[in-house]
Amino acid sequence: MVTVSTVNLDLVLQTPDEVLTWIDSLPPDIRAEVSADWIARVRSTVAGDPWSLTFNMVERTSGSVVGSCAFKGPPDAEGIVEVAYYTDPNYCGRGFATEAAGGLTEFAFASGQVRLVRAHTKSDNDASARILTKCGFHLVGEVMDPEDGLVFRWERMQAEFG
Repeated sequence: MVTVSTVNLDLVLQTPDEVLTWIDSLPPDIRAEVSADWIARVRSTVAGDPWSLTFNMVERTSGSVVGSCAFKGPPDAEGIVEVAYYTDPNYCGRGFATEAAGGLTEFAFASGQVRLVRAHTKSDNDASARILTKCGFHLVGEVMDPEDGLVFRWERMQAEFG
């Protein structure tokens, strides 16, 4: 089992079946935000693939699952990977998304396969922008995402890690 530990969280990799069950349990408005391409990749992924499956964000002291985070696919030929995260509304504002984004970023750089970690935010998501800024990401500009439309692109280079 793959686990990434941060100060207060264990990011625990789920199996493909656990990911698909979780997706089915999401409220319709949140489920609509989940990439159809990513769901197809999960269906064809073997257990243990950290680049294609979701991590549960487990608060270590309580054992509660407070959210989830994931890479949006394996590193590409240029060593770029994208991170995504979601905190259950009952646990927002407690730093869990910041820890998860930072933990995944550290994991990616430590893998030796990644030189740049990327994230996208919608223009009205100030909370996510603060999370990425705290994790050392820099706003690059606006890009057109094929699934999400116009988004802000954030990046952090391997050289900035440490």
